[in-house]
Amino acid sequence: MSDFLLVDNNRYLISFFVFIFFQIFRVIFRKVILLFVSKTKTKIDDDIVHLLQKPIEYIFVLFGFSIAISILQLNSSFNILILHIINSSYIVIIFMALLKILTYLSNNIDKITNKFGDKISKDVSNFILKSIRLFTLIIGTILVIQEWGYNVSGFLASLGLVGMAFALAAKDTASNLFGSMVIFSDKPFKVGDWIKTPEVEGTIVSVGIRSTKVRTFAQAIVTVPNGTLANSAILNWSRMGKRRIKMNVGIVYETKASDVQNIVNDIKTMLQNHEDIDQETIHIYFSAFEDSSLNIFCYYFTKTTHWGKFMEVRENTYFEIMKIVEKNNSSFAYPTQTIKLDNEVS
Repeated sequence: MSDFLLVDNNRYLISFFVFIFFQIFRVIFRKVILLFVSKTKTKIDDDIVHLLQKPIEYIFVLFGFSIAISILQLNSSFNILILHIINSSYIVIIFMALLKILTYLSNNIDKITNKFGDKISKDVSNFILKSIRLFTLIIGTILVIQEWGYNVSGFLASLGLVGMAFALAAKDTASNLFGSMVIFSDKPFKVGDWIKTPEVEGTIVSVGIRSTKVRTFAQAIVTVPNGTLANSAILNWSRMGKRRIKMNVGIVYETKASDVQNIVNDIKTMLQNHEDIDQETIHIYFSAFEDSSLNIFCYYFTKTTHWGKFMEVRENTYFEIMKIVEKNNSSFAYPTQTIKLDNEVS
């Protein structure tokens, strides 16, 4: 109290007016920012300004207060105490603003990710945001403790040892958590995709923090740990632009060369006129003399990748190929052996 009594009256007035000046500036700044934001078309900036309005106003109050205290020129011990309080308040306000933003992101994660065209699992996104919030809270607490001159290095070292012990005890859980991060960052699939791995094949139902649920074609649900899934080769059938059909059509050796040529041409023409066949790659060739058949190599793609529609298109092309073979005086070959017996004259 004696420190304040020893201060010149002029300094009181100057510090008071400085503090009032920053409060007036704070009000003007708030009105200008709100006016600017109200003219934009997006709602996100309105929400962010609303979240940060109080922390920014507190910053102005603290800044004005710190300038006013410095003008008073109090003795060193009292000035150091005030400085610690002000710096701690700065840290609290800044990290409070960060936590407000993270809370906003957590509540609106679906809206935000949908704007970028990617649907992120709610469990994964919430886990990431909660982890960041916890990390932010820990860092803010450490900075406040350090501001008051306490050494936290020993405490951090003990936390490191505890963390190592915990990691060893829960290495499988940690592996799955890191696996979910890999799946989130690499995005090898999304909910609804049809995938195939060495462990499972089916449609993705959900991607969680610890595991991913896959519905097999037998309609069973298989739960695969994310650690296992992240380290597996994943074939994503849903991301094909088109689906391949590859086969050899074997016809009997009795077929004339002209008929073989007609079969090749007719199959190629049929595929070129088929609305469900991709026209970029169609390869139909007489390819081999096999033991029991003349082989016609067929290689083409359907436009659809949907399993049911693909089966329909493939069946339709198979029936058309059968009609073409019958029309051109031939038939399909099957493995045969001809045994020739020579009659010996006794």
